[in-house]
Amino acid sequence: MLFNSYVFIFAFLPVTLAGFFLLGRVRPLLAAAWLTAASLIFYGWWNPLYVWLLVASILFNYACGVTIARNRARGEQASQKRWLIFAVTANLAVLGYYKYANFFLASISHFSGAALSFGEIVLPLGISFFTFTQIAFLADTYYGKAREYNFVHYSLFVTYFPHLIAGPVLHHAEIMPQFGLPITYRFSFENTAVGITIFVIGLFKKVMIADEVGAYARPVFDAAAAGAELTLLEAWCGALAYTFQLYFDFSGYSDMAIGLSRLFGVVLPLNFHSPYKAVNIIDFWRRWHMTLSRFLRDYLYIPLGGNRKGAARRYVNLMLTMALGGLWHGAGWTFVAWGALHGGYLVVNHGWRALRARLGHDLKRSTWWGRACAGLLTFVAVVLGWVIFRAADLTAAVAMLKAMAGMNGLVLPDFWLPQWGAAGQWLAAHGVIFGDTRDLVGGGVVNWIWILLAVVWFAPNTQQLLAAYRPALALLADQYHARFTWRPTPFYALLTATLALLAIFNLHRQSEFLYFQF
Repeated sequence: MLFNSYVFIFAFLPVTLAGFFLLGRVRPLLAAAWLTAASLIFYGWWNPLYVWLLVASILFNYACGVTIARNRARGEQASQKRWLIFAVTANLAVLGYYKYANFFLASISHFSGAALSFGEIVLPLGISFFTFTQIAFLADTYYGKAREYNFVHYSLFVTYFPHLIAGPVLHHAEIMPQFGLPITYRFSFENTAVGITIFVIGLFKKVMIADEVGAYARPVFDAAAAGAELTLLEAWCGALAYTFQLYFDFSGYSDMAIGLSRLFGVVLPLNFHSPYKAVNIIDFWRRWHMTLSRFLRDYLYIPLGGNRKGAARRYVNLMLTMALGGLWHGAGWTFVAWGALHGGYLVVNHGWRALRARLGHDLKRSTWWGRACAGLLTFVAVVLGWVIFRAADLTAAVAMLKAMAGMNGLVLPDFWLPQWGAAGQWLAAHGVIFGDTRDLVGGGVVNWIWILLAVVWFAPNTQQLLAAYRPALALLADQYHARFTWRPTPFYALLTATLALLAIFNLHRQSEFLYFQF
């Protein structure tokens, strides 16, 4: 079931909300059980068969978590560690089978010539998210950070439908205590107004921006995969269109998840915070998929040694963490290459900071033009990475990057020549080529690009607009000016209703969120 569908908005959500608050007046635990059941129905709408996989995963991890907690209480450190290793290994084995088995066999087959395959394996939606969420629970239990083991609350923690398919990756300590609060089960007009507003903003981003600009990205990447020789403008338009499609698709989902959760009185952690405003790659990863970055840091980078064993080991750990983070996104060498590229970016970023520190530079001081140049350089680096991330394979990625470097020349659309008048004639006379761009470049995509550039660089994000109402956990400090913040007034109600109507009237073109495939 999709957030951006009629059945979700007009059937599933109202019924689930009504049952939750009606049962909450009787007994909160019944309301939690109702929401758990509704979340399983939400998940099973895609494929009922995999509900049993999700349920089995919950039962297994809950049992392992309780066993680890009991061993910890008894002081049985060795047994506690064995159970943790066993449980994490089992989780990774299941994830590896569904997500990576055929990828690795195909890679072996490519080099060995043997035809190896497990046959068709359908990837269960959200398996990466509910697996990582439960691994974090097991680790928190091992370290004594998990405090509550109510089975209904744990089941809801894992299955909670706002985050189940595409995140955020939740920590036990963030969400479980909220399920135990009586106030969570009481209807609130403030939560309803805030939740609907955030949900509608996310829905508008997905339906009216991400899906629209994505239509310009697909033909360019398809042409590269088919072996077409793209020109500089075609390749850059396709790359930037995908850059904004992914941004508003994931930003939209993150907003919708936070808004939906707020309707139920639960505040989710912040997962997306204007990443294209980042002034370096370190800053980018503090803003993009923030809960995954936190998970990789806490449960992979730090256990590998982090920065505690010297600069060289730190850089190796960064490369390994990011390469595995890339592989988490999908079973393909393009994802590994993308992760390794960002690992390299982070190594350069940390190395540059270390060099500046040794030279005595004040790393906390900067000028506006310095930040602008750094932001532009970071944005270009991210765009180049997204090309590898999106490309059908490494060959197509290299073809796109070559075209973006100008190695195939520059051709402007021939219909621009008469539109530009004397300026167009002057350019043509001085060697600029106007020709057929195969419908890959037009005024539509160019307008999308410059408008969305202005939005992502200068406009406030959803969290800043609603900062006065604490829309997410761990909200960052750069709140927007008070005059731009949302208030429960008729003006904002009318604006929200307008955005909602525009999105709802276009739901017939519904598409899955891009992060569903990861």
